[in-house]
Amino acid sequence: MRIDSWSSILVAAVPASLFLLSSCAGSPHDPKEKYILVVDNSKIPYWQTAVQGLHRAAAEMKVKSELQGSDNHDPQGEREAFRRALAEKPSGILVSPTDPALLAPEIDSAIAQNIPVITIDSDAPESKRLFFVGTDNYNTGLMGGKLAAKLLNGKGSVVFYTINGQSNLTERLHGYQAAFADHTDIKVMQVVDMNGNSDIAFDSAKKLIDSKTKVDAFICLEALSCSAVADVVNRSGMAGKVTIIAMDTDPGTIDWVNKGVISATIAQKPYTMAYYGTKLLDDLHHHPPNPLTGWGKRVFSPIPSFVDTGTFIVNKENVGTLGQQPPSANQ
Repeated sequence: MRIDSWSSILVAAVPASLFLLSSCAGSPHDPKEKYILVVDNSKIPYWQTAVQGLHRAAAEMKVKSELQGSDNHDPQGEREAFRRALAEKPSGILVSPTDPALLAPEIDSAIAQNIPVITIDSDAPESKRLFFVGTDNYNTGLMGGKLAAKLLNGKGSVVFYTINGQSNLTERLHGYQAAFADHTDIKVMQVVDMNGNSDIAFDSAKKLIDSKTKVDAFICLEALSCSAVADVVNRSGMAGKVTIIAMDTDPGTIDWVNKGVISATIAQKPYTMAYYGTKLLDDLHHHPPNPLTGWGKRVFSPIPSFVDTGTFIVNKENVGTLGQQPPSANQ
């Protein structure tokens, strides 16, 4: 009888202990896990939108998340931020390299320590980063170029605003140039390096307009310039007479679209880049491929080379449907 009793106790105890173990195993996340997003010019609205995606993904997984980056446009500062992030030994790092050559060795160092790194928004293809999540920048430029050609009726002089050395912006410019190849009466007058400073864009546009230089279109390849350019155009009484095509959906840009001063802007999805990028990092942390890198030219690769988060055109007609708030927690 005692043997049977002990047997019953043991039979009851073993499933209970297995249940406890399976309950622990059922949640793959350790609260100590952390995912870090490293960017340049972290205070701008674009990255403040992205960080909402980062924190939302982390909250869903019940892990930690953090934004690291320079406050202003400062590639060296971004490199230092990446080094600080790496020193924390996080579960994974998202990074948007302003200077890919500068950050490539830092990315490679993280990979050597088996910390997965994904680039978002701007890529560093020569590094050992696992893959890129973001915009197809060449096709985005092509989209913008076709729109510009339509708005200009196939002719006119164009001024671009960019940040030299930033690969995503270079690809967008190439897309615009490809679109303009079919419109020989569209001339690129100038490509201005605004160096991450909207004041440079403002001063450049004002100088051109004050000098009575004929500019038919201002096109911004990044998020900061076109609000400043629109301000200049509006003050000069040129609203509606000059085409302005912006990039992204910062509040200032959307305000000028609503006023009809900016003709259109091309919307990216920074929230999606950071949200989905964090989820992908989490999977790489828990299920790392072996080896971690080197899958780019393998047919049976467990990871992609590029995840396109998409872009779309926003103008005065559809700006009201844009949606400026992230989805609620129960969506």
